[in-house]
Amino acid sequence: MKELEDILLTTSQIPLAKKTVLNISYTSNIIRDIISNILKPFDISIEQFNVLRILRGQKGKPTNLQDIQGRMVSKMSNTTRLVDKLIIKGYVERFICEENRRKVEIFITPQGLEFLKEIDPIVEASEKDIASPLSEEELNTLNNLLTKLRN
Repeated sequence: MKELEDILLTTSQIPLAKKTVLNISYTSNIIRDIISNILKPFDISIEQFNVLRILRGQKGKPTNLQDIQGRMVSKMSNTTRLVDKLIIKGYVERFICEENRRKVEIFITPQGLEFLKEIDPIVEASEKDIASPLSEEELNTLNNLLTKLRN
């Protein structure tokens, strides 16, 4: 198991707070790369996958861009662009509300739901593989610590 200093090829000791932040960031990038590589053959980004999961969670009810944006894991995403790409792929539909023309409603399509059924087991297996070096107790501890850092 390589220490962060070995990965970063530094001979000086990194202060603990900085090491913690760098370690989280470095690990996050590795996990992101793994998931991106799994999604790449399906021609979908992590952010697009996230939008599809949010829309599936609506259980057939419409939502809007603002609500999707608020639930995104990556708040930096351009939600309009992501939805536009998913519409082109046939995974999402957008409707303008007839009662209020300013209100745009977004739904996941049956094709989008089928796509998630196909890809979910692959992503879930990868997530289990990523987490496999840790015990259930360690995973709970890690989640609690990360929550504590965010708050």
